[in-house]
Amino acid sequence: MERIKIVAFTGMPGSGKTEAVKVASDRGVQVLRMGDAVWDEVKRQGLPLVAKEVGMVADEMRGTHGPDIWARRTLAKVDPDAKLVVIDGIRSMAEMAVFKDALGHDFILVNIHCPDEIRMKRVRSRGREDDTSTLEAFRARDERELSWGLDEVIEEADVVISNTGTKQELRINVAYLLSDIFAW
Repeated sequence: MERIKIVAFTGMPGSGKTEAVKVASDRGVQVLRMGDAVWDEVKRQGLPLVAKEVGMVADEMRGTHGPDIWARRTLAKVDPDAKLVVIDGIRSMAEMAVFKDALGHDFILVNIHCPDEIRMKRVRSRGREDDTSTLEAFRARDERELSWGLDEVIEEADVVISNTGTKQELRINVAYLLSDIFAW
């Protein structure tokens, strides 16, 4: 995988990671969402795709198979012929280490930063199956993800993109970033 560059987007729930990866997807870049690996496991276990169950399965699998289980499953899906791959959703240092160990300097971590009040509004409006709808549930989800080490991952970001403006502004900033990275 030494010729592949991986850009991983991280950030708190509702910060804009999904919109950022859409920019890559729209340009034909392979996008792998780590949460899809969790969703696949939730479905495999016959559980409903709701925030509580998704979080429970994510935690249980980390406990049983190691804190990097989702990163290992995601890395295994990288197209070996790709030049650039985008990963959505690194949440722990163990997960980040999987990609850094495999790619070294060809791994770039990008934090999409967005204030809590904007994130909560976005989460409430987007209508994803595993989203939270109350302030209490929103905070509980944040705490769960922070307990996995998300705050440490965010601190390690190579690049930070502020997402306090419009969706189009975020898309433009991500497009410039991907163009710069692909040109390296």
